[in-house]
Amino acid sequence: MTTPARPPAHPPPMTTPARPRILFVEDEASIAEPFASALRRSGFDPELVGTAAGALSAAQRDPPDLVLLDLNLPDGDGRDVCRALRQDSDVPIVMLTARGTELDRVIGLELGADDYVVKPFSAAEVVARIRAVLRRPRHQPAAPPIRVGDLAIDVAGRRATVAGGGIELSRKEFDLLVRLARDAGRVVTREQLMTDVWDTNWFGSTKTLDVHVGWLRRKLGGGARGGGGGGEAWIETVRGVGYRFRGTDG
Repeated sequence: MTTPARPPAHPPPMTTPARPRILFVEDEASIAEPFASALRRSGFDPELVGTAAGALSAAQRDPPDLVLLDLNLPDGDGRDVCRALRQDSDVPIVMLTARGTELDRVIGLELGADDYVVKPFSAAEVVARIRAVLRRPRHQPAAPPIRVGDLAIDVAGRRATVAGGGIELSRKEFDLLVRLARDAGRVVTREQLMTDVWDTNWFGSTKTLDVHVGWLRRKLGGGARGGGGGGEAWIETVRGVGYRFRGTDG
């Protein structure tokens, strides 16, 4: 007696991966609708809103995977939307704007944006930037504190003090301070700083690095030991190469 052949086992049904949700904040219909269609074709699920109030309401109602944010909105400035989102959310933000000066980009990134795209732009460029931002890890494992002379950095808590006094630092200023202090006494090249603090997707010039180093020097001051050099006592310029963090005692 022969045993009847078993029917072939059916593989488990494949699940369709979720399409990343993009909150697209843009009031110009000539840009909004065509680009929302391009996002859908690229595998995203866009929600289109045209006002600052609508953006904040949508983000609170159904948190997106990324916010694509125009700065010129009929009821407010997109930078205020970015600031409000950053108060209680780590959602990635890509800014879209016609303002393309270096200072505008620096301000946008200081407010907490992850990237900055200047109009006119191609759909392919913005989609590539969105994908690059979404690939970045949002939560890093807790890092040990750093001490250099009078400076103490609580990396996990994102706090820094000099001789026990707190220093008010922006997001990028803090990241830059940590990167330099981790290699205290060694030269860190401009390229390394741009890659590690602004990441490899930064398309602007490195002048933003000089601006941030200047701000950081002013906030660090001369430390408890003084020294008369102000922030220069903490961060030394190695001309043509980069910067060396050494603290006020060298």
